[in-house]
Amino acid sequence: MTAITLNRLDKTYPAGNKAVDSLSLDIEDGEFMVLVGPSGCGKSTALRMVAGLEEITGGELRIGDRLMNRTPARDRDVAMVFQSYALYPHLSVRQNIGFGLTLRKVAKSEIRKRVDEVAEILGLQDYLERKPRNLSGGQRQRVAMGRAIVREPQAFLMDEPLSNLDAKLRVSMRASLSQLHERLGVTTVYVTHDQVEAMTLGDRVCVLREGKLQQVDTPQSLFDNPVNLFVAGFIGSPAMNFVTAKLVRDDGPHAAFADFKLPIPAETLAAKPGLDDYFGGDVILGVRPSDFEDASQANADWARIHAKAELTEELGSEINAIFSIDAPPVRHKDATDLAQDATDGDDAATLPLGDDKAMWTARVNARSRIQPGQNIELAVDNRSLHFFDPTSGLAIGHRDN
Repeated sequence: MTAITLNRLDKTYPAGNKAVDSLSLDIEDGEFMVLVGPSGCGKSTALRMVAGLEEITGGELRIGDRLMNRTPARDRDVAMVFQSYALYPHLSVRQNIGFGLTLRKVAKSEIRKRVDEVAEILGLQDYLERKPRNLSGGQRQRVAMGRAIVREPQAFLMDEPLSNLDAKLRVSMRASLSQLHERLGVTTVYVTHDQVEAMTLGDRVCVLREGKLQQVDTPQSLFDNPVNLFVAGFIGSPAMNFVTAKLVRDDGPHAAFADFKLPIPAETLAAKPGLDDYFGGDVILGVRPSDFEDASQANADWARIHAKAELTEELGSEINAIFSIDAPPVRHKDATDLAQDATDGDDAATLPLGDDKAMWTARVNARSRIQPGQNIELAVDNRSLHFFDPTSGLAIGHRDN
């Protein structure tokens, strides 16, 4: 096991485009670090630089105490698990798992011992003599992981290994990965575009955008204390709702937008240094869908707003109530980029209804029985409001700003 250190790492291609831009990251010994971000953010390129599959054009990479910039991939003592299983179809599961050890001319008795141990860890004991074509997708991915584990490397590098699996199998494989990491304790760097996957797997999560580090923190800290508008909108599903609001002191501090006025609690003002300076001007207000509830079932102290449910998504224990607000979508590059990324996925919460109205999402308890077209009263946990500078997009009062 070992630590991995990226110090101002750059990757610039011959055409001049920069895929990774001065990336600094300290990955601790035994940590499960997830790199996440939209397509083209540089996360897979960064991982491939650690693996030795991409040339480093600037900065330093250390694995343990060794400088690795010029070290060939075969000498880095790391194991890579790819999106594609890349199994040899003519070899059995046993032969696939042990293939790397065979190439290293490890003794046959040792190979059998180590393959058997790995098969037990991954639940593959009953499939060792099968060929890959006779396995399910999840079983094939476990074989690919077994091939990496059997090498006993210093670190595992995983590039979207679950993206080819169906949704239900991804959930079970995430649990298996977590258990595997807890058992082996090997430093792991994991790349995904799926922020739910990132939040459930990572000890810490590194959010990348256009090759640059946005924020690295524990999953819960990213959710509760995003450093900027981009991280706030990218982390969390459904995405955070945004609107340009004016901070006013009418009958106490409020955030005013459309025909709503949300009170700002004294403890929120105290917890966000510098927010006082924005009164009388505009901020970008962020409200997470999970901070709403049907007013009939919510804390009596929460603020209330009235809306009309345009659409509902029934999720069993919860309902996503999607409604319009009489305010235009936020005009900021971060919000625009998030909306563009959402059009490539399935996150409707950031999509505008038009030039003068934006669509918001409230996640409420299924007992509310909200239906499309219904006028609804929603309660908002106004202790959890987020505020962003309308020019820079930085979170107001964040410890790093």
